[in-house]
Amino acid sequence: MKRAYNFGAGPSALPTEVLEIAQKELLDYKGSGISIMEASHRSRLYDDVHQNAIGLVRKLYKLPDDFDVLFLQGGASLQFAMVPMNLYKGGKAEYANTGAWSKKAIKEAEIQGLNFDVVASSAESGFDHIPEVSFSDDCDFCHITSNNTIYGTQYQEYPKTASPLAIDASSDIFSREVDWERVGLMYAGAQKNAGPSGLTIVLIRKNLIDRVQESVPTMLRYKTHADANSLFNTPPTFGIYLLNLILQWIDAKGGIAKVDEENRKKAKLLYDAIDNSNGFYTGHARPDSRSLMNVSFNIREKDAALEAKLLEEAAKANMIGLKGHRSIGGLRASIYNAVPFEAVEALVDLMNDFAKRNA
Repeated sequence: MKRAYNFGAGPSALPTEVLEIAQKELLDYKGSGISIMEASHRSRLYDDVHQNAIGLVRKLYKLPDDFDVLFLQGGASLQFAMVPMNLYKGGKAEYANTGAWSKKAIKEAEIQGLNFDVVASSAESGFDHIPEVSFSDDCDFCHITSNNTIYGTQYQEYPKTASPLAIDASSDIFSREVDWERVGLMYAGAQKNAGPSGLTIVLIRKNLIDRVQESVPTMLRYKTHADANSLFNTPPTFGIYLLNLILQWIDAKGGIAKVDEENRKKAKLLYDAIDNSNGFYTGHARPDSRSLMNVSFNIREKDAALEAKLLEEAAKANMIGLKGHRSIGGLRASIYNAVPFEAVEALVDLMNDFAKRNA
């Protein structure tokens, strides 16, 4: 079969090499006679996978020793609630609003009755850029969404603050190196750059773990999972197995710096096609805020008929996932780590040809 070029925003493309290994090992993992999905999370067979995945997170991210690696469930959406549950001490929290997922995190702060401020927002311009943000140095925590899948914007660097910075990195985790001195907590649903849906990764500074109040339910405390090495209850074992394979794949490519280099080449090729189309294509994000992961764009002045036509031609060319989010429409190409350069080349060739025929 011919694999489709998958530009979906999530769940999204996984490396073909990783899927081939998983396929080969599906029925018989390491000669055990069982699938890793069937192995007890307390078994040596699975424990090797679990520990290796944690070790690779630390190695590839150059994660300092004062951070814990947690494997949880519930997606980033549960983290919108868990972050304030665990980090808020009754003082003040601060948020930057850069789109739909930031707004969902802010909503959870409202539900929990936090004293909080939205100190920066790009809502007035349709979330087309990352606003300048200056967080207080004395708040309990501050929060950003590092990359915005819907609007195609991304922080070029994380804000500096003395307060613990919580980062939703669901759509750009493992895509670029991180300055951990600026981070208190980072979390991500795995289904864009780190594996299948169902696994959530949390990287948290150890001195923040004991903040949690006794009133927080056991399963919603980071401390519960940190103390048990993410084995307090049955973790998403197959998701962690695939994460382990993906991290091995990144390691074999030369690490996160190499992946970042490849991502920049893909993004440049696609953005150049948009910028050089004489206005046929228009990007949503301002150039200084453009995402390397999600490229949201339109044809002319949001010509819905032509956009539908391009989607139809893309589908015939075995390209999927290019329809823009329902909230803003248009087109969107998600070019995560696992999307190969040749996929972006094929898309750009189609876009250029389409523009010539429909200009």
